[in-house]
This record gives sequence, structure tokens and C-alpha cells, in this order.
Amino acid sequence: MTAHEYEFLTTENIPDYIASQPELARRIDSSNIVECKEVGDGNLNVVFIVTDGNGESLVLKQSLPYVRMTGEGWPMTPERANREAHALARQYGADPVHTVSLFKHDPDRYVIAMEDLSSYTVWRTALNNGERHEGAARQVGEFVARLAFATSVYGMDRFDYAQAVAETQNPDLCTITEDLVFTEPAFDIGRNEVLPANEPDARALAEDSIFVAAMGQAKFMFMTHAEALIHGDLHTGSVMVRQANQGELASSDVRVFDPEFAFYGPVAFDVGAVFANFTFASARARALGEDERAQWCLDQVHELWEGFEVTFRELWAGRENPTVWDSAHCEWQLGQWLRESTLFASAKMARRIVGAAKVTDIQTLAPAVREHAARAVLRASRACAAGWQDIHASADFTRLVGDELTAIGTSR
Repeated sequence: MTAHEYEFLTTENIPDYIASQPELARRIDSSNIVECKEVGDGNLNVVFIVTDGNGESLVLKQSLPYVRMTGEGWPMTPERANREAHALARQYGADPVHTVSLFKHDPDRYVIAMEDLSSYTVWRTALNNGERHEGAARQVGEFVARLAFATSVYGMDRFDYAQAVAETQNPDLCTITEDLVFTEPAFDIGRNEVLPANEPDARALAEDSIFVAAMGQAKFMFMTHAEALIHGDLHTGSVMVRQANQGELASSDVRVFDPEFAFYGPVAFDVGAVFANFTFASARARALGEDERAQWCLDQVHELWEGFEVTFRELWAGRENPTVWDSAHCEWQLGQWLRESTLFASAKMARRIVGAAKVTDIQTLAPAVREHAARAVLRASRACAAGWQDIHASADFTRLVGDELTAIGTSR
């Protein structure tokens, strides 16, 4: 017997499980389930899409007491499901338009039931397929801004903020981030892996004193800057998109999901993570010789940042303490977050190339092409680590990164 012994969901027992949960039984006919498929492709959990004969559907996500990608050899508290449910509720309160709807939270079996987004596409998949969802980046920026304002001291009572910080501690999953994102790209413990052709690139980055020092700064910020509730694992794989008619993208057609890494941390961590993902998409396109598309992917940095800063400025009028937090403070804070986003983007770029959990943007390229894309991203990571404090506009970031991607792209 262990502290976390509970029944795992399977395609066989899910109908009975739904029947036992009144909130779910009202949404879907457990006696007429026509499809129950496991679709989890992440590293930690199992995820099922369940559909009945009437076409009604929902998603069941269950946390396991270990890291799924490695098995029982890497124990992990399933309490993360309870934290994710809490985060979803907070996110929905801040931005219901861009948050997946939560139907039921079962804390005893660590299950979250939520709306089925099967009609949507994972944004990373869409980008890898060459699709352009205009406006998606801006909407993600709006989501981050609304969440940042609503859950920070700018938008909530000081005592409520203190309670929220205490309630959302997430040390188990934060430790994963601290190790994989900030430490292991420079200090490998045996989980890192790159193509043989990229081993000199990875080694050069790990031995670069400027990069290592920057990762130390980034890790300190991540561990100590409890600014607001952040998603904690925001990337193009945790955003769903759906194209409306005539190529238009409605606000309800962008949804952010999977916030199990959520905690009170630095706002710039979420922004920088998506900046890094646009870099992956751009590096992929550049390596494939799609130069115009590569520039479009990198331009999404501008779109996201504009959506973030415009939305945050609009919310600023409702701040809790306008006596000392004036408009100048708002501009200072936005400038700080942009610079810190560049630093966190550097960390995210490096870990997804050399670390244990990579991205399909790069990994699905043929090795001869992947070599150039990976090298470009690692050099962009180093450039951001060296120049993050000199970033004053989103154009500075795209210029810094674009120069590295272009230089490598032309050498293929």
C-alpha cells in the first residue's frame, strides 16, 4: 500500500466511473458510450476523450503517481491534478474566453473532467503543418496579461494575494522546471541528448560562462519572484486553435489548457516560453528553406507582446493602489517583463534542444536538416542570454534571434 493508491482510469472502467459522478452523468450517457480513446501524448498523465451515441463528449485527465514518460522509477505526486483544477478555476475567472471549461474535479482519484476540444488543433501541430492562424498570438498575449493582472497585487487585495500564493505552492513540478530548464542544459546529469553533429554546439553552450550565469539569474527569478499565478508550462503545445469561416479567427477559437505546472511565479516566464516556441517554428521553416514563413513565425513575437501590453495597459485603470503605481510604473513593469521574457526564452530554447523533453518542430526534421535548425536555436539561446538586458522593444528580440537563425539557415 502506498500513500497514493487509487484506481487508474481505463477504457473499460470509464463508463462506470462516469455513471458514479452525477455531474458527468448529466453531460454524457454512460450507458451508450460509443468511443473512449486514450489521447495523452504528454509526459505525465493519461487523457481520454469519451463520446456517447448522442454526440456528446468530454475529456478525462488523470494524474499518475509517477512521471508517465519514465514509469514508476520517477515518482511524482498526483496532487498536481488538484493544483491544476484550482489553476483552471483561477484562469477561468481571469479570462473565461481563452480557458478550457472545467466540468468536474475528483480529488480522490486525481481526475479532471473538462470540455472536449477535438474540433480544435494543437497550435504546434498547426504550425508544423504550415498553417497560419492570424490573431492567435495576440490572443495568447491577452490571456497572459489578464491572468497576470487579475492574480497579482495590481488586481487583487493584498491579503487575498497572500492567501493565493500560499494555496498554489507547486514544489514538485517547479523542481522539474528548475532542473530541466535552468540547470541541466549546462550541467547534464544523463538526460540530455542531441544529434552527434550538434554535440559541439551543446558543449559550447554549456561551457559558456555568460550563458551559465544567465541561467543562474533566470533560475533565481523563477524560484523567488511570486508576481502572479502563471501557467508554468505555456507553449504552442498547450494552446488549441480553430479556424473560423473565411479564414477568420474568433476570440473563442483560441484556448489555453494543461496548467498543471501553475504556481505564483514570474509573469515573464510564460511570455518567454512562447517567444522560444516561435523561435522553434521559425528555425524549422528556415531550415526547410521557407524564409518568408520563417519571418512570419518570428513576427508572432510582436503580435503576442502587443496583445499582452495593450491588454495590461487597459486593465491598469483598475489597479488596487493608484497612488504609488502610476502610469510610469506600468511602463517600467512592462519593460522589465519584456527583458525578463528574453532571458526566460533563452532557457526554454536551450532545454528543448538538448534536454529530455524536446519539440516536434525540430525533432520531426530529417537529421541533416535538424542539425542546422538545432544549431541555430542554440546560438539564438546564447545571444538572448548575453543580450537580454538590452532589450527595449519586441523588435529587439526578433532582430537578435533572427540574425542567428538567418546566419545558420544560409549555411545549409
